[in-house]
Amino acid sequence: MSIHFAYALTLLTQTGSRATRVLLTLYALNLGAEPVAIGGLAAAFSVLPVMLSWPMGRLSDYYGPRWLLAFGIVGGIVGMLMPYFWPGLVAIYVAAALNGVSVGFVNVTMQNVIGTLSTQETRAKNFSNFSMMNSTASFIGPLFAGISIQYAGHGASCLYVIGLYVVSVGILAAGSRALPKGGRGKSSPAGGMLSQLSDPNVLKVLAVSSLVQTGQDMFQFYIPVYAHGIGISAATIGVILAMFAASGFVVRLVTPRLLAKHGEGAVLAYSFYLSAACFLLVPFVENVWVLGLLSFAFGLGNGCGQPITMLMTFSNSAEGRSGEALGLRSSVNHLTRAVGPLLFGYVASITGLAAVFWINALMLGGGAVLSNRKKSGRDA
Repeated sequence: MSIHFAYALTLLTQTGSRATRVLLTLYALNLGAEPVAIGGLAAAFSVLPVMLSWPMGRLSDYYGPRWLLAFGIVGGIVGMLMPYFWPGLVAIYVAAALNGVSVGFVNVTMQNVIGTLSTQETRAKNFSNFSMMNSTASFIGPLFAGISIQYAGHGASCLYVIGLYVVSVGILAAGSRALPKGGRGKSSPAGGMLSQLSDPNVLKVLAVSSLVQTGQDMFQFYIPVYAHGIGISAATIGVILAMFAASGFVVRLVTPRLLAKHGEGAVLAYSFYLSAACFLLVPFVENVWVLGLLSFAFGLGNGCGQPITMLMTFSNSAEGRSGEALGLRSSVNHLTRAVGPLLFGYVASITGLAAVFWINALMLGGGAVLSNRKKSGRDA
């Protein structure tokens, strides 16, 4: 029952988070925000998690998840109250920053909860199911925000999102006894972030995880840019991206079986190769159906990455320091999300859009090689 409680809480909180991102972006546009302001808003969601995810994970090891989850959910509520009572861009930026903190607390803590509640035999399946909850939230959240805005307006929609968080608080209060207790980190070896980064196995997982995140973000960002440039309509672009989301959900259903048969390194390597091939082929394709097929294939490859890297991070962490390791992974991923678009935007402006796809293909190919390298040290 406890693991299903964790899934339910993940689905509700992540749906609220995804709805918040869409709602605040559309609210800012409705208030006349310029593109540069929207870019700053996107950064506001990630800048604080870059700095706070590691200490959040460390706290989850020491004090347990209950109060960290409560703090994160309440932070989401406070954030959405800001633009409701004080409509304006400043309030929207504050709400975005608080949402980032909320997501950081909840996501890192829930990842640690999933790993802690799992056995070695069930961990791959449970992390895959956790990723499916996130995929479902990625579909429901924007839909929830769009319908709310259309029928109730931007301000009232903030209250509807708050409603999701309030229900989450109720579920947390009712089922908090199912959560693991704190104190796991108090008897663990001393050391901070540098001691984590000194472990070659941890560095490998962080590198692989950042490549998975970069591939996902760059595909979702640049496929619309490429498709728009060759004259494909906005509605059709939406369908192409939906193919990516759908296949990502599908592949997570079979990821545990693939891991049991082939192992983490092999499955991750094949997923990188498939993703790299899709990036490589995109600039040569102008047919809508073929682009949709490439999007679906990319989702099959990339969709394996998130649950596997979460699993690898938990498995490679020191005893009692799994939350700390997962927090470090989250910090690196958020840093990647902030820096990646800026870096590749600069590349596109100099060399053209095709180079962005080909460079990403090369990076993902490198990820495949790195994934199959044997572990060292205690995991050898």
